[in-house]
Amino acid sequence: MKKQSKIYVAGHNGLVGSAIVKALQSKGYDNIVTRSHAELDLTNQQAVADFFASEKPEYVFLAAAKVGGIVANNIYRADFIYENLQIQNNVIHQSYLNGVKKLLFLGSTCIYPKHAPQPMKEEYLLTGELEYTNEPYAIAKIAGIKMCESYNLQYGTNFISVMPTNLYGPNDNFDLETSHVLPALMRKMHLGKCLEENDWETIRNDLDKYPIEGIDSNMPQAVILNILNKYGIAIQSTDAKKSTCYPLPATCSVSIEIWGTGNPRREFLWSEDMADACVFVMENIGFKDIVNKQTDVPTQNREIRNTHINIGTGDDISIKDLAFMIKKIIGYNGELHFNSEKPDGTSVKLTDPSKLHTLGWRHNIELEEGIEKLYRWYLETNIAVCH
Repeated sequence: MKKQSKIYVAGHNGLVGSAIVKALQSKGYDNIVTRSHAELDLTNQQAVADFFASEKPEYVFLAAAKVGGIVANNIYRADFIYENLQIQNNVIHQSYLNGVKKLLFLGSTCIYPKHAPQPMKEEYLLTGELEYTNEPYAIAKIAGIKMCESYNLQYGTNFISVMPTNLYGPNDNFDLETSHVLPALMRKMHLGKCLEENDWETIRNDLDKYPIEGIDSNMPQAVILNILNKYGIAIQSTDAKKSTCYPLPATCSVSIEIWGTGNPRREFLWSEDMADACVFVMENIGFKDIVNKQTDVPTQNREIRNTHINIGTGDDISIKDLAFMIKKIIGYNGELHFNSEKPDGTSVKLTDPSKLHTLGWRHNIELEEGIEKLYRWYLETNIAVCH
């Protein structure tokens, strides 16, 4: 890519896309094209066709997607497969029709089988059944990988797929119904800390920024306590005779519910590290480079599979240890209750990033530092500091 190349970042307002835009700008790319969802609905085939015909981007980062945590993935199964397939089909096909020089498609490591050997190598794709709770989303992302491979093989395009591990960072999703585990835990414990300190100003500021089921700062205190309790931020009494527990007397405490046993292990990558990896791949790696590293056998004489690239750290942590790490960083003093009646999801999901390492890239930000950075960002953007 040249500094003046026209680059389209699809999904620029999200966690992934915003980090990619920031990374591009920091490297001097100044011809970046973006469209909000209100301006361009990527599930609309004609709208996407008109956009590409008009703008003619040279490079495309396909970071737009419908995403969410275990609850959202399991409830909105049809939405997750339909919307992601539509977005991918429209953007990838129009990139081909309009002569895009290079496209980077971002997927997720949930594409790998539920019981894949650990750490997960690229060649484990399609070797077993998927985790049920996010199967529709995973199938959509697998389709995106195969679409990029197929267009490359049939039409000679240069479309590359990367599979980031669990991401966290600025502009993350903190909606308690749809967020992933790390931002959900962070927000729950932040609100739990505010309850401990009877800081209703901060709680109401937080709800103005991120309403929960339409509940915002204008609601009565009892209504807010009820919705927080629904999402696992509860006030409990150690005195059976007490029917109410707020403001907190000595006989009461705050408890945060966490789905599952806490035993599953997850890998987490700072979103700006991910963005740096994506720009690195776009600047330095082509489809032919990946294929040629697999074997010296000519392309026409072999099957081409698993050309996607994992982006990760190669390190993981249990959900329980993650929760206690967040608790310490935030300064929340209450209890953590792991609800074993709720699903755990896949027990272990660790990527093998060795392919990307051999191509020349490694991550920079370790987990504890990243959580501290994200919490500072959360406080600064919400003006929500417990007193």
